[in-house]
Order: sequence, then structure tokens, then C-alpha cells
Amino acid sequence: MLPVVIRKTAENFGSSTAYVSPSGQTVTYNQLDKFSEEVAAWMQIQGIQEGSVVALCLPSSIEYILCYLATAKLGAVTAGVNPRFTARERQEALKALEPDLILTSDNLGERGPDNSQVEYVEISENTTEFLRNNRLKNSTIEVLPPNPDRAVCICFTSGSTGTPKGALFTNRQLQAISDIDTGGVWGGAGHRYASTEFAHVGVMTKLPWLLASAGTTHLLEKWKAEPILKLIHDYRISAVSAIAPQIALMLQVNNLSRFDFSCVQAIVTGGALASPELVAAGREIFGAPWSIRYSSTESGGVGLGTALDADDEEALHTVGRPRSGVEATIRDKEGETVTTGSIGEIWLRSEAVMSKYWNDPISTAETIVGGWLRTGDLAFEDDAGCFHLAGRTSEMFIRGGYNVFPLEVEAVISSHKQVAEVTIVPRKDAVMGEIGVAVVVPTDLRDPPTLESLRNHAEHQLASYKLPEAIRIIPKLPRNTSDKIDRMKLREHEDQ
Repeated sequence: MLPVVIRKTAENFGSSTAYVSPSGQTVTYNQLDKFSEEVAAWMQIQGIQEGSVVALCLPSSIEYILCYLATAKLGAVTAGVNPRFTARERQEALKALEPDLILTSDNLGERGPDNSQVEYVEISENTTEFLRNNRLKNSTIEVLPPNPDRAVCICFTSGSTGTPKGALFTNRQLQAISDIDTGGVWGGAGHRYASTEFAHVGVMTKLPWLLASAGTTHLLEKWKAEPILKLIHDYRISAVSAIAPQIALMLQVNNLSRFDFSCVQAIVTGGALASPELVAAGREIFGAPWSIRYSSTESGGVGLGTALDADDEEALHTVGRPRSGVEATIRDKEGETVTTGSIGEIWLRSEAVMSKYWNDPISTAETIVGGWLRTGDLAFEDDAGCFHLAGRTSEMFIRGGYNVFPLEVEAVISSHKQVAEVTIVPRKDAVMGEIGVAVVVPTDLRDPPTLESLRNHAEHQLASYKLPEAIRIIPKLPRNTSDKIDRMKLREHEDQ
């Protein structure tokens, strides 16, 4: 699918700018097509062919896109290894992959498995020098026949509940993802910015329709709120795409009135829960509706979403309904559908769901059951058909025989005026088995909330057994490579 898309886009919009590097260096769609062809010819000499696995241990750069396109043109599989992974996590990913070729930049030097070839890629700011040591100039390769079941990419999970696992996607799934996504506010020519690492499912599985839109993507060396706001202002970007913590950082930038946000038509977030207060503030500042998206790496980055014209109950307190082409149910531990209002695990089914975990048949069998994806996320469905998240199956804890779902408690406590962010984690207790600890980032470190004030604030909305029984004040919450809260690290602190 990717080779067809880039060739067609180059044919129709060849002179249009595809990417702008952090320093302002540009590459056109014609150049993406031509350079990736030359990289593919070089890869062939390295022994890469249909079915080979190429690991990209590269920063989110133009070179990354060129290598991904080149690999796809050969019918090989691209595995993005997030540069934000620790050295241990990268090695775990490479061990699971057993790649035929590892492409890495000097600052992310890797040693792969014994049978893997490692080649170094220079990250350049000169268009004519892109991958100069990894291209056969003026070379072309044979065009492969279409195959909807050809494997295209492997996307690693964030590892928030353990070692990252690689989700495999084929052409068929990338086509389904494009069909689902292009019916929303995304797509269409224009300017946009990269809000996630390229190894993330948000780029790996969505690159076909991103390229097909013939838009211009601005890259940043590192995500920062103020430069993003300036891009929105300068290039009249219509969709503010981010995860919720990134929007929160945008709203904290000084003197927001200097930016003109009249171009913004929608705010779209995923990957982390957005509090009702944040959604309300974001809608006011940007003057646009906010759609919360719920998905996962395994689902191909598509799942549920709130409507842009949703009422406040849906927009502020839920993750919406299944998107077109997606089915969703809530089931108990035995896999039976629960009644409306009851908490259970979200199961998803769509043509976009991954084929399997790479080299992990046991986890695959546990996760994909009868064509349904077990997400590991807890939620309940209301009478309007909207889903309300309640946390991960691994996050739920039991206090005195009662189940406590952290997200439910966090949603209430986050509205406390002295709370900027909060996470509820369990602590072992000799009497109750486990109790809830509120880990709080206060709005003012000099004047943090007390445990009593949190309990008083929440006692009319939550049963007493759900209320936190301890508090820990910290300056900021730890986050993983996908900017999700690292609950494992917080729990480890309580287990000490």
C-alpha cells in the first residue's frame, strides 16, 4: 500500500513539500519517492527482500520516513524502535524482532542479535545528502504486485504493563485504518506537525493516508508547547493533535493571546485521559470542539471517540462510542457481555486490529480471542452508548473485598482546586489488603492539598471504600515513552 501511495502522490503533487525539518530543510513528494527508491536499491545489496525485517533505531526525521518507504517498496517489514526507549528496552525489542538489518544513527548506536547486520545512518540537514551512504543514486527497483496480506510494519507497545511487545500489521489493516481515519477531521492538504515519535502507531500505521493527503508535516527536534503553538498560528493549522498532557502544557504557555487560533476547527487527543476541566479549558482557548479518542497499539490506533458535536456529558466525561467500522463490547473475566453500567474489559473488533504479536504466539492467543481484541482496559457503557474508562485490568485493586478502579477516583479528585494531576495507586495494608494512595501534583507546591481535603471533596461522589487513605505529593508524574503515566514506577515506590 505504501509504495502505491507515495508513487501516486508524487505523480499528482510531486513539487509539494512533504516534510520540513527542525532547521527548515524541506523534502518534496517527488524526492521522497526518488530517494526511497535509491535507498531500497541499497537495501537489496544488503540482502533485504520480501519478508525481511528492518529495525529503525532512528530519531523522528526525514531519514526515518525514507527508510520506512524503502523497506515497504521491497516488501520487507519495518519495525520502529522508539528512541525514547531505554537501552534495556531497545535491546529487548531487538531481541524479540530478530531483525535482518538494523539502521541506527550515531547517537543511538545499537548492537543487535548476533545474526543481525547493523548499518549507521547519518542524520543530515542537506536534502542532497539525505542517506548519502545508504542510497544507490539514480537506481530503481522492480515494482511488487499488490498483496493485501503482505506484512508492512511492527509497532511496539509502550511497555506500561511490562516488556514492550511488537504488533504486526499488513497492507489490509493499513487500508482499513485509512478508511476509518479519513472520515474524520484528519486528512486534507495543508500543514500539520508531528506530535508523536515516528515509531508510534500514530505514524507507522497511518503514514499511507498522511502521505495521500499531500500535506506538509513540520518536524521538531523535541516536542515543546510554544513552538507548536507558533506553528498553528503561522501555518493556520486546522487540527490540534496531541495527547492530553501536551494540551495542558500548551495552555500553560505565557501570553496565549498573542496567538491567533481562529484557524483551529478541532482538537483531537488520544493516548491519555483528558480531565473534564482540561477539555473545557482547551475548548475555550482554541475556540473549537474537542474529540477524545480511545485506541491502542494493538487496535491499529483506531477505536472509540467522542463526537465533535457531542453534548457536555459525552464530551467531558466519556471516550465516546465505537468509530465507524469498529465494534466494541464490555465483558467480564469469562468473556461474557456485561449489563449496561457494569464495569468490565473493553473488547474491540475491526479490520484494523493487528494480526499478531511478533514472535509471541502465547500473548497473541491471550489477546485476540475469536477475532476480538482484548484491550486490558476497564470501562462501563452508559444508557446513551458512550464508554467511560475505569482503568487497566492490571490497575484495579481490592480494598476490604471491594474492587477499586483508579480512573474513577482520579476523575473526581482531579477537580479539586489544589490538584494539577493525580494518580491513584494501591499500597499493601495489613487489615484491608490494599488501600488507595493519591499521588498528587499540586497546582502550587508551596500549598499542597491535604488528605482530608481530598476525601472531603470526593466523599459525596464516591463510596467510602474508594476514597484515598494516604497521600504523596510530588512535583511531576513519571511518564513512559508514550507520555502515559508510568503507574508501574509509582506502584513500585509504594511496594518498597
